[in-house]
Amino acid sequence: MKYFIILTFFLISSLMSEDLKVKANKFSSDEKDGITIFTGDVNIIKGSDELNASKVTIYTDKEHQPTKFIAEGNASFNIQTEKGALYKGKAQKVIYYPLKKEYHFFKDVYLRQIDEKKEIIGDEVILKSIEGKAYAQGAQKEPVIMIFTMPEKEEKK
Repeated sequence: MKYFIILTFFLISSLMSEDLKVKANKFSSDEKDGITIFTGDVNIIKGSDELNASKVTIYTDKEHQPTKFIAEGNASFNIQTEKGALYKGKAQKVIYYPLKKEYHFFKDVYLRQIDEKKEIIGDEVILKSIEGKAYAQGAQKEPVIMIFTMPEKEEKK
């Protein structure tokens, strides 16, 4: 079992362009179905990106390439897009598609673009890292809220 855990982690790590470091209280894996589950204070770091959650499920294809990450339970994250934009935020659920470098955030989403001082609050937000695009949707009775920090001009005397 120890060998299988090390092998699974090595395969996931080696297939990424940067090392993928996963810490958690518990780990289980089903190589046949391509599912690896980490639970309890999960922390994932890859380059400058970081994801924290109560549970993270990693799906892999037949070549053991990660195809989808699902983080659930008080997820928090720091993300840097392909174009260098920095995001920080939280959501109850995060789905990441590594091949498309696309993030889907669900329920109580708060996303802040650090370098542009923009904030998005909604129930569903999609961030397309390669394209540098974001989409948001509010909850049934709540609108999407977007906040821009505007520099104030000094009044001329």
